[in-house]
Amino acid sequence: MKCPYCGKKDNTRVIDSRPAEDGDSIRRRRECDTCGKRFTTYEKVETIPVIVIKKDNNREPYDRTKMEGGVFRACHKRPISADQIERMVDEIEAAIFNKEVREISSQEIGELVMEKLKELDSVAYVRFASVYREFKDVNTFMDELKKILE
Repeated sequence: MKCPYCGKKDNTRVIDSRPAEDGDSIRRRRECDTCGKRFTTYEKVETIPVIVIKKDNNREPYDRTKMEGGVFRACHKRPISADQIERMVDEIEAAIFNKEVREISSQEIGELVMEKLKELDSVAYVRFASVYREFKDVNTFMDELKKILE
């Protein structure tokens, strides 16, 4: 580790380590053996950047906020807390990253979202499905409702 004060490399030692407040990284307190100054570093696990393959075969970087927005819209005015939504999105994101693939289709992400919404709230599920599956008429909407009721 390079000291930010004197610039010497590999002359620092870790004094204290603990999980950071976000819980996703490690906070390390270090001291430079050359100049004696202390500084803090954070270590975070680097995830593989995931590319989403859209319906039109365009590719774009995975963006959590897009999925989150769709879920929030589906859950609008439903008895679902922001914490529940956040946990659900975390679970979906973990499932995406646990696949350890560089590319994933938007269809696969949509199916993961619908699976979790179905468990959480049937109305939110139908709302999301109606947009995601592009229901063309009332009959396709009713077919989806029948699946839920069975």
